[in-house]
Amino acid sequence: METQYRASLHGAGYLLFELKQVMKLKMDGLSTNDIRKKVYEENIFQGSKKSSIQRALTSVIKRAEVIDQKLGKLLIEGSLETSKVINLYAIMKTDLLFYEFMNEVVSEKLHNNNFELEKKDINIFFTVKSEQSAQLANWSELTLTKLKSTYLLVLFESGILKERQGNELNRLIIDDYLKEHINHIGDSKYIHAMGG
Repeated sequence: METQYRASLHGAGYLLFELKQVMKLKMDGLSTNDIRKKVYEENIFQGSKKSSIQRALTSVIKRAEVIDQKLGKLLIEGSLETSKVINLYAIMKTDLLFYEFMNEVVSEKLHNNNFELEKKDINIFFTVKSEQSAQLANWSELTLTKLKSTYLLVLFESGILKERQGNELNRLIIDDYLKEHINHIGDSKYIHAMGG
């Protein structure tokens, strides 16, 4: 679990396709260095710019490291819904600020059957965090704007936000086996943060 706030999510994003590719290579027994090499040499991410592949790869490798064998298998072989939940779990596990956003804003709403995420909810969250963290207070307005937009995109791509430009939240359907496994490995707080 990350203990420091990072703004790297805005440069990375959701990356479900990329995570699946890296997870397959990891499950095949490739080392992190071999995975890096293969992704570049074979253009596995189908990316055009080396810098965007580099950014994505750094985030995806981090996510792959927090996914155990069972979750890795489910990510690759399970339904799209299941793999979306696993990716969301991995994002929260590797990004403390995003986890806190999910836990303090999204989960709070879902647990209270409030399905509207307003712009002010996101702004208030970042304002409060900036007051609590000198590190975050030093981030530029541009970085914060990009992060807010990325958070919404991640919510949309994971299925929590019904429409890309909308504000209506959706409760994720989390497979019982997946829920049990995540609870069993001591990560129930992430299920809670997803509104489960």
